Amino acid sequence: MKKYYMPLLIFLLIAPALTSADPIDKIANLLRQGNIPELSKLFADNVELSVPGDESIYSRLQTEQILNKFFNQNKPKTIKLLHKVNSNPNYGFCVLLLTTTNGVYRIAVTLKANAGTLAIIEFRIETEKVK
Repeated sequence: MKKYYMPLLIFLLIAPALTSADPIDKIANLLRQGNIPELSKLFADNVELSVPGDESIYSRLQTEQILNKFFNQNKPKTIKLLHKVNSNPNYGFCVLLLTTTNGVYRIAVTLKANAGTLAIIEFRIETEKVK
């Protein structure tokens, strides 16, 4: 009887590795690590970026540089997913609560389908007002 359950057990252990990772979960993990170079691979060619004191549309490279500066000044400690919309294959949205060495920030990320994959088109960082 044990012989019959072994293939099922192996399949259940391997199945999660075969599924593609959710881009929103990937973004949250990269932000937790402060890994902006890897995050920049998910940016669209132009990103609407908003950080405290600055808001505009930037190229992928400019967005990476601005976020590198922000994350060098604000080292991530923890991140919490507050809201996630991933029911549409052409659109994604999430709100994250990022705790850093200098305070708590609310991050809103909007993704849109671009050449078959979801790319970040909007990235907003605001200081958290509610404690």
